[in-house]
Amino acid sequence: MSLDSWLLFCATETVLCFTPGPAVLLVVSMSLSRGVRAGLASSFGILSANALYFVLSATSLGAILLASWQLFSVVKWLGAAYLIWLGVRMFRSASSVSPQEDNSAAPAVHSPQRAFSLGFLTQGANPKALVFFTAILPQFIDTNFPVGIQVLLLGVSSVVIELLVLSLYAATCHTAQAWANRPRAVVWLRRTGGLLLVGAGARLAAIRRG
Repeated sequence: MSLDSWLLFCATETVLCFTPGPAVLLVVSMSLSRGVRAGLASSFGILSANALYFVLSATSLGAILLASWQLFSVVKWLGAAYLIWLGVRMFRSASSVSPQEDNSAAPAVHSPQRAFSLGFLTQGANPKALVFFTAILPQFIDTNFPVGIQVLLLGVSSVVIELLVLSLYAATCHTAQAWANRPRAVVWLRRTGGLLLVGAGARLAAIRRG
């Protein structure tokens, strides 16, 4: 793989990471409603799903899964419904919160482990991710060089880039999370987080095969 191909891949990955898709909406929602720790946990879940896709792209399993679009559609709709349900639950819970209640009592996501699982589910149920890693990734591979090493390089580059971008989103939400220490802000942050979760589910449901 040439340096130009690697730089083009990094540029493409960066643009896609900054695009507000289901993964970005989830990280922002977790960071606002549960704090930076939850936002980073969901980011690591997203990156774990991406790492799995890189492994699949290096084998024939990726092409097999890509051909089984009906199965992916079922997974996509189940994931979207779950995100929307969580968002509605979080939004409705805000109505019963007293202004003095600590934001750490939000019921929708109770732990970093749950946030990690949500991140993995959201990205894992995103069929566009499979299309990218199975159909687009080979365009950056030079068959004159060892394919495994190139996939590893692109995989590490992708994970690093997406981690930096998602961490930036989570850090940006830190200011809003600090503002949440003010009594009346808890309700509004939960409502915002709930709406963003609903938005993440809606974006996931709206994805069509390209």
